[in-house]
Amino acid sequence: MMNTAGLSKTRLARMHDFMSGYVERGEVSGLITLVSRRGEVHVDAIGTMAFGASAPMRRDTIFRVSSMTKPITAAATMILVEECKVRLDEPVDRWLPELAERKVLKRLNGPLDETVPANRSITVRDLLTFCMGFGQIMASPDAYPIMQAANEQQIGMGPPSPSMVPAPDEWMRRLGRLPLMHQPGEQWMYNTGSDVLGVLIARASGQPLETFLRERIFEPLGMKDTGFSVSAASLDRLATSYWPDPASGKLVVYDEAADSQWSHAPAFPSGAGGLVSTIDDYLAFGQMMLSQGKYGNKRILSRLSVETMTTDQLTPKQKAVSSLVPGFFDSHGWGFGVSVVTRRDDIASVPGRYGWDGGMGTSWYSDPREEMVIILMTQCAWTSPSPPNVYFWTLAYQAIDD
Repeated sequence: MMNTAGLSKTRLARMHDFMSGYVERGEVSGLITLVSRRGEVHVDAIGTMAFGASAPMRRDTIFRVSSMTKPITAAATMILVEECKVRLDEPVDRWLPELAERKVLKRLNGPLDETVPANRSITVRDLLTFCMGFGQIMASPDAYPIMQAANEQQIGMGPPSPSMVPAPDEWMRRLGRLPLMHQPGEQWMYNTGSDVLGVLIARASGQPLETFLRERIFEPLGMKDTGFSVSAASLDRLATSYWPDPASGKLVVYDEAADSQWSHAPAFPSGAGGLVSTIDDYLAFGQMMLSQGKYGNKRILSRLSVETMTTDQLTPKQKAVSSLVPGFFDSHGWGFGVSVVTRRDDIASVPGRYGWDGGMGTSWYSDPREEMVIILMTQCAWTSPSPPNVYFWTLAYQAIDD
């Protein structure tokens, strides 16, 4: 019988053996891999839900997916674009008056009162492409007065921390006090655009962000375990989250299930990094994107919206002055809420492959050319030189056998 999915069982076993090594060496307590191709889904749960625990990692384990929230927020924005409630190139001032008439720092490391007027308003497109002029600075943020001020205002410039961020209106008020770091449209800056989009979605739709996401995306896709918090009945399925101790580098608990920050609804539902989900829930979203906006007989987005989201939207000039990690934009672009592979320089670098990672230890990409959805879930922050996602993509693509 012909293997229509074109995946080798022997090579999938190679993936299992290699990924098991991360658990055996104590680099993660457990993980789940998923490779879906042409309707055939392979899921492998390895290890336990916490170090020193007996509860095994399960297919329905709940993970903090952090920045894998961003593609969902972008999809929700495109629903509003399709309904003509917002337009890509309109100023956001109508919905977000706090961001009207911006001031911009004269220099990124300068004092907050040395500013010039913004050349133009921030647009919805600027938020989707992370070119609003404000975002995270990865290297030595303490060296920048603007980052110190942003952290003092608790507007979410670090890892997800739902209990530390104020409610949306207050969050917008605080953001509106700060100057932009760059002129709107000038360069790509990570993260903040998705949080602003979360507020925009709520105001433009007249619904709380979680309600809009649930009614328009999660319920139609059957994503029953995805949201901004975990119910008391499901807390036993929430994996413990770890990150490295700054002093020793050893993994320490960041958030555990019993008193998790995600055990109750947050004041601020973060469109940049607030969601929890399961591997099958996220597969439904990834498959909807791969199927050009459709899932079963339900259409979430038009084909044209998905094509727009998954096309590199950055100009060469924007890429030249932007950075995430060195060399990132040499082979990747940014669409709306997703990274897009633009150059084949590795066996897993299939041009057109799109998706994103979550810094707490998760990754998702969909690949139209190879008809694949590929997901990795752990709960150890991506900080070591070679975390599991470094090798996972090679292992997923070497399993193709056609």
